[in-house]
This record gives sequence, C-alpha cells and structure tokens, in this order.
Amino acid sequence: MPELFWLVGAVVVFALVFDFINGFHDTANAIAASVSTGVLSPRKAIAGAAVLNFVGAMIGTEVAKTMGKGIIDTSILQTGSAAGQWVVIAALLSAIAWNLLTWWWGLPSSSSHAIIGGLIGAAVAGFGVDKLHWDGVERIFLFLVASPIVGGLVSFTLMVLLMWLFRPASPVTVTNLFRPLQIFAAGFMALSHGTNDAQKAMGIITLALFTGHFIPEFVVPLYVKIAAAIAMALGTSAGGWKIIKTMGTRIVKLQPVNGFASDTAAALTVSTASAFGLPVSTTHVVSGAIMGVGATRRVSAVRWGVAGNMMIAWVLTIPLTATLAAAVFLGMRYILKF
Repeated sequence: MPELFWLVGAVVVFALVFDFINGFHDTANAIAASVSTGVLSPRKAIAGAAVLNFVGAMIGTEVAKTMGKGIIDTSILQTGSAAGQWVVIAALLSAIAWNLLTWWWGLPSSSSHAIIGGLIGAAVAGFGVDKLHWDGVERIFLFLVASPIVGGLVSFTLMVLLMWLFRPASPVTVTNLFRPLQIFAAGFMALSHGTNDAQKAMGIITLALFTGHFIPEFVVPLYVKIAAAIAMALGTSAGGWKIIKTMGTRIVKLQPVNGFASDTAAALTVSTASAFGLPVSTTHVVSGAIMGVGATRRVSAVRWGVAGNMMIAWVLTIPLTATLAAAVFLGMRYILKF
C-alpha cells in the first residue's frame, strides 16, 4: 500500500507538471494572433488567456473521461500493480520531455499527441497491444488528424465570407472594426483551450486515483479540476515566447480580421470536440486555421517551409513519444524489478 500511495502521488505530480508545461507551451494558441497584430500587448494577452484557461478547465469532464478510460485498459492499473502506475508515469515523462524539447526549438507541436503517444507506447511495452482500447484510439486518431483540416476549412470559409461582406469598406475601417472583435475571438480560443487541454491531466489524475481505490468511481473530483485548472493557468501565465513568434508571425502575416477569423474557427472546432469528449491538438487546430486564412490571399502567402517543419514535428510526435515512453517504462522495470 505505501508503494501504491507514492506511485499515485508521483502520477499526480507529473500530471500537474505536464499540465503546467502544456499551458506555457500552448499559450501561443490563444494569443499569438492578437499579439502579432498589435491588438493586445503581450502582458494583457497572457493575463487574459490565463484567466480564461482556468475558467474553461472548470467546464465539463468529457475529455477527461476519454483520456482516463478510452485509450488503455484500466485493469492494468489496479491496486497493487506498480507496473500499471509506471505506465502512466512513463507516458507523462515522455510527454513532458517532448514538450520541453519542442518549446526549446520553437515548434508548436501537440501536447495531446505527446501524452497519447506516451500512453500507447508505455502500455504496449508493459502489457501488449491487447490492452489498448482500439476503438477509442482509432476514434481519437481520426479526429486528431481531421481537426486541423476542419479548422483550416472553417477559417478559410469564414475569411472568404468576411472579405465578401466588407468588400466595399476601406482597409482602415475593417481594421478598426475587427480590433475589438479579435480580442473577443482570442478570449473564446483561450476558453476553449481550457475545456480541452486541462482535462487531459484531469483524466490521468482521476484514473490513478480511481484504480488506486482513492476514489470510489471514475468521476473527476472538484479538487482535481481546480488543481489542473490552476496548473494550466499558471503555465499559460508563464508564456511560451518562441512558439508565440512562430504562430503569430512566421506562418503568415496577420491582420485583425485574419486573427478574428482564425481564432473563431479554431475555437469553434476545439469547443465542438470538447463537447463530444474528443481530445484534440489545439496547436494543430490553430495552426490549420492560420494557414486557412492565409490561403485566402494566395497560396504563397503561407510560409510553407515553416509550416512543413511544423508538420514534420506533428508526424513524429506520436511515434517518438511512444518509443521514449516504452524505453522509460522498460528501463524502470529493469532497475526497480517490478
């Protein structure tokens, strides 16, 4: 029992660390467009995003349920199974390492892909492929791939509609109109980010507490929601400037109307996914939405070299984090003999 207590405690700590890093890694998702267009100062944008990430994290638990029960068989984490808890710890360590590495490189990679890849890799290394919920994994993978495409299509369509509606207006008039509207859209994006990303840590913590018999049923406790929301908000307040620069200026040059369209499209996509319990990559969705508005000008308006580097990171995230998590799990099993 003492060993289980410490292992569950380690899961909780590492999940909150992952949540914090996810927050500052993904700050750019909510504020890059509004900062790059000059609508908000970085300080105000980050403060607002941190508050709205906290609020969003307190809304709903559908994504948490998917993360906790929809990827791996919870039977591997039952009381007395050190190996089961180490699956989650290895997944979290893998995801944390990948997030820090891509933050250092300034690449907006996916925290969702990282933790999902980690869970898959560690579970397979410890218990085999039959302990994966393949229907859940396939469903998650499908929307992880589809969501940035959906975000791009929605932003492209919305931008074309706005261009048609405001065709007679001067550029100055359009800019002045959409400056306050972009602030609203950035807030919507920050709120939707909280509803999806913070719940990933909630689901993992609840999974550890439930399988360790610290809570009677798989229901996210209020204190877990508050802890995850605080960790996400604190991480967001720290900011991830390298990724903000990549998202806000290096993919395509944005104007307030573009920022409004991309943030609104991305927020709608992420909010819809959250309502259905689908953990998506907000980074991918926002990046797809920014590319969508850029493509309404001309294809060459998007810096495809930068976009290509991002896509390489996206493709590599799941296999690399799965491999790293498997290596961490097997290494710990060899050292600790569990």
